[in-house]
Amino acid sequence: MSVTEAYTEATAEHLSLAERAYQELRDRLIMLDIRPGDPINDGQLAAQLGIGRTPVREALKRLETDHMVISYPRRGTFATIVDITALADVSELRRVLEPLAARKAALGANSRAREELFALADDIQRLDGAGPGNAADLMRYDLNVHRIIYRTAGNPHLEDTLIRLDNLATRIWCLVLDKVPTVAGHVSEHVELLRSIGNGDADQASELALEHITSFEKTIRTVL
Repeated sequence: MSVTEAYTEATAEHLSLAERAYQELRDRLIMLDIRPGDPINDGQLAAQLGIGRTPVREALKRLETDHMVISYPRRGTFATIVDITALADVSELRRVLEPLAARKAALGANSRAREELFALADDIQRLDGAGPGNAADLMRYDLNVHRIIYRTAGNPHLEDTLIRLDNLATRIWCLVLDKVPTVAGHVSEHVELLRSIGNGDADQASELALEHITSFEKTIRTVL
């Protein structure tokens, strides 16, 4: 192996570790496993994840851009407080962009993506039939549904924007999870949406995506 090849391989491995750290910490922050306001120790996180501190620090820089952590000079890094007042601003953007993503996904999904969408819809329907289930687990399904739709839409800029918005919205949802009458109903709304995208029905997919976001905002405002 040449020096250049070795450097390239080492760089790819480093990037994958940073991405792994980012995704793991992002989802802990979203699900409030790392509570709002909690201090974040990069050394402890590195030990927990079994990786070096440098990838963790890079992940934390990305999460600061995502408004999920904040760093203070000489004080350290902390999980941001969940800003419920941001709900209106986040929902305003999602009402426009979620239907667009659903429409693009319905029009552009290939056969493999359609199989994935149908399989996820079947999984959620089985969950719905099994009873209320664990609220946190159901919210992880919710995150997965949205991320698959964004990816299938085929526009990386749209995907990146919507992931960040959905992450912030889900943190708000998780903050009031114990006050929400049922999470299962919210998650089961995805079944028809996923199938409409899988069937290539762009108009229905767009309409259902808008209904879902509107329902989410209404539910949150009801319990606040």
